[in-house]
Amino acid sequence: MSGKFELNAELRVEKGTGASRRLRRAGKVPAILYGAGKESLSLSLDHDPLWHQTHREVFFTSILSIKVDGKVIDQAIVRDLQMHPYKPRVSHLDLQRVSATERLHIPVPFHFVGQADAPGVKLQGGLVAHLMTEVDVSCLPGQLPEYLTVDVSNLNVGDSIHLSNLTLPEGVVLTDLTHGNDLAIATITVVREVEVESAAPAAEVTAPAAAEAPKKEGK
Repeated sequence: MSGKFELNAELRVEKGTGASRRLRRAGKVPAILYGAGKESLSLSLDHDPLWHQTHREVFFTSILSIKVDGKVIDQAIVRDLQMHPYKPRVSHLDLQRVSATERLHIPVPFHFVGQADAPGVKLQGGLVAHLMTEVDVSCLPGQLPEYLTVDVSNLNVGDSIHLSNLTLPEGVVLTDLTHGNDLAIATITVVREVEVESAAPAAEVTAPAAAEAPKKEGK
């Protein structure tokens, strides 16, 4: 199951671009909480605590407890996080409420194990190529995994591991498989040495002989 995080928020009365800009200058992050058939709420959060939490991968696959005035008002997941174009700052956060009885769809990252032990790497000189880094899952909030493990320790050169080869936690369904898309997650490729030919020496160019000046005829 995913990790537990709490977000301490304040209800936001002022809305609009100008109000959001003032919040950001005050070290706050404007946010919106929506879904589950309830009215959307405009919130603001302290930037720095949120910024530190976003550095943890599990934050994005966790059920978050949203607290206002010290009380939990909802459970939610991160649906979208917007960053400043060039500064390391969060500009906006979208939070979607979850219901314990309703399935949710959310991307979950892959964690690859056994890469150094794979025969294709250890004995055959290949390299593991990651064709996917995450996958969309469907599950109840209480079944949401932090990540899915991809074990490549048995792969030889040319072998691949597909979505259908994964061992999934109880209740977790891969959206691609329900649509008939058994995508390849990783494969082992051959490392080919490319021989770089040295450039041929430039042909020697001989300057044309200077044309002889015409001889003057005697008078």
